[in-house]
Amino acid sequence: MNSIDIRPAADGEPLHTLEHGGCHITLLGTAHISRASADKVRELIATGDYDAVAIELCPSRHNAIVDPDALARMDLFEVIRARKVLMVAANLALGAFQQRMAEQLDITPGAEMRAAIECARASHLPVLLVDREIAVTLKRCYHGVSWWQRIHLLSGLVASVIVPRKVTVEEIERLKEGDMLESAFTQFAEQAPGLHQGLIDERDRYMAARLIRETEGGGYRKLLAVVGAGHLKGIRRYLDEYRAHPPAETLAGVITRLDEIPAPSRWPALISWLVVALILGGFVIGFARDTSIGWGMVIDWILITGGLAALGTVLAGGHLLTIGSAFLAAPLTTLNPLIGVGMITAAVEAWLRRPRIGDFSRLREDVSRLRGWWHNRVARTLLVFLFSSIGAASGTYFAGALILRQLAQH
Repeated sequence: MNSIDIRPAADGEPLHTLEHGGCHITLLGTAHISRASADKVRELIATGDYDAVAIELCPSRHNAIVDPDALARMDLFEVIRARKVLMVAANLALGAFQQRMAEQLDITPGAEMRAAIECARASHLPVLLVDREIAVTLKRCYHGVSWWQRIHLLSGLVASVIVPRKVTVEEIERLKEGDMLESAFTQFAEQAPGLHQGLIDERDRYMAARLIRETEGGGYRKLLAVVGAGHLKGIRRYLDEYRAHPPAETLAGVITRLDEIPAPSRWPALISWLVVALILGGFVIGFARDTSIGWGMVIDWILITGGLAALGTVLAGGHLLTIGSAFLAAPLTTLNPLIGVGMITAAVEAWLRRPRIGDFSRLREDVSRLRGWWHNRVARTLLVFLFSSIGAASGTYFAGALILRQLAQH
């Protein structure tokens, strides 16, 4: 692989050209909030010089562009059953960030990717999706940071849903560097090197490997790769590294490894079961000392765990019967780490207030506004899951601390 040229185009868009295996690759660095970037994409494809276009999108993000009605076909009960509520909520929160950006800047973020797809299709060119699946990226980022940073990350994600805010000047400047995901998590990436690695560095390495694989297997003469300007330097670096020092594993192995979801740590599960054992042990000791003490502990457990889970459901705008189900289910589910109260409350809410077709079709638009999360039945069901789960988890520790204190006093 030989680097040929790197220069800013006349309109300021950075270009980098190189050759690999007889394929001439042009890397175009774009900004996701720049009309100039979208225009440059159209200009390059219109030249007819390329026989394929690679873009910084994964299948999910690509599908959101070419099939915006896909959300209308989402099976909400399957999302709950498969425990994908957090992932769906995270994607919607990112979408809300993008929608606010679009409204404030009067341009749709990612317009250059949409232009690349539309122009490539019009020119009958294959579109190559070289970015890593967003769900994999988010999961690897989550596993790449410490547990307290995970709490900070999740709380920030919830805050981005509940507290509407204007996009800051710093976020706009970061978007000019071309990465929407990094912009959405900028305050966390700065505090968590592990998050930055999964969010940026791993994707640079992944996209570089995918580009080489595409050139080797596609038989392309000239390939245009449209990537965020913030990724241009990293992708170039890994392309040069693969050329100078081929990895010990194959490029297919590199891609497979970066697509792997790290095995979850056993400690959280062990701690959960330990907490359950302590609580149940507390009940046994309480009843052994005095029946009234034991029943007092059980009542406290029911009132605190059930009450806080119900309170969370109230804050989420849940149905009256959903609130009741939270109160009844939380004292039991908190003693069984294999099932969470959110799975029950979300299912009850979805059954009582079945989402309409309009709720699915307006979902992305509704969640861009604070009130929309409570107005849209799909979004409100997700909030019921999240808030009731948070309430039950808080109740577990509050009630557990109270039981231990009662044992110490008696």
